[in-house]
Amino acid sequence: MTEAAGYDGSFMPSVQGLRGIAALSVLMDHFYDMPKGGVYDIPNPGFLPPIWPWVQSVINVGGHGVELFFMISGVLIPASLVRHGSLPKFFFDRVLRIMPVFIILHFALFSIGPLVGYKFFRGIDVGSYTGIFAANLLFVQDLLGLPIAQQNAWTLSYEWAFYIWFALTFSALRIGGRVVAAPLVLLGLACLMHWPIAAFFCIGMLFSATGIRFHIPGGLGVAAGLTCAAAMYSSLVLFHPFVGLIPGFLLFGMVLERGSGISNLLSAPALQYIGKISYSLYLVHPFVLFPLQLAGLKLVAIGVDRWILWAAFIGLGLALSLIASAFSYELIEVRLRLLIDRGLRGVFFRPLASIEHSVSP
Repeated sequence: MTEAAGYDGSFMPSVQGLRGIAALSVLMDHFYDMPKGGVYDIPNPGFLPPIWPWVQSVINVGGHGVELFFMISGVLIPASLVRHGSLPKFFFDRVLRIMPVFIILHFALFSIGPLVGYKFFRGIDVGSYTGIFAANLLFVQDLLGLPIAQQNAWTLSYEWAFYIWFALTFSALRIGGRVVAAPLVLLGLACLMHWPIAAFFCIGMLFSATGIRFHIPGGLGVAAGLTCAAAMYSSLVLFHPFVGLIPGFLLFGMVLERGSGISNLLSAPALQYIGKISYSLYLVHPFVLFPLQLAGLKLVAIGVDRWILWAAFIGLGLALSLIASAFSYELIEVRLRLLIDRGLRGVFFRPLASIEHSVSP
């Protein structure tokens, strides 16, 4: 174990690669879940073939890639807040980072959803439509007990809650000290009891503040990292999320240590690119997979082999998701974001030199 200064906000290829793994992990889960066509009470529903139970279990844990995202935010957001030096600038860049892709997909879904009868849009009235539209736009659909519109956007509610809580707690600590910050800390602890997966933000915050790292080089480091990842995913499925914090802590400590085996593996060029487009990949891929899902369900009904359909769903889904995400990244996350930044930043703040396009937290 090594210990130095806390995280300084510099670019880390291993974190970029871990982002890619997190997005691919969630995509893998949807390769298993979406072929079921929303049916879960019978064996091998939809066009899902009769795969071995242990393979199903391995694929099905992929949805817990979101906890990797939470750890990453936990380590990056504190450094980002310090770097910005003000809450308005911090939140301006948070909005600029999160909202363009989300809003475009949000309007696309609420425009096309009623036309194709997507999920809750079937027979929806104007009042319900308006309420669900507004609640999802503000990330409060869960609090209001309303349906989630974008399949993966529920995690953004956690992200925004963390941004707001950490910014307020950090400011309260600097302005009024521990006494002023204590109620917010207690509020955070209460939220962890109710939403325990949010505890993975705390892992990132710990590494951001302390600089603790675990250096295990070479193949042994790769094996150790993969073992901890498997233990974390398994714990999240089999036990309480708090149990998964232990292997998650060990895994992330190795990821953040430059030169460790797992850190070097995550720095591979392919994972660097997927990590770069990971936010778009995370949000866009359900839109890509949905028409493929509909086609698969129609074809299996007329007797097409399930193995062929599932293989085509995975192959086409992966390729098209990566292509669509690459376009989304370039056109929305880079070009549109830059246009918005140039048009609005000077209205509110002194213009910054440029907008960051690498691993912006």
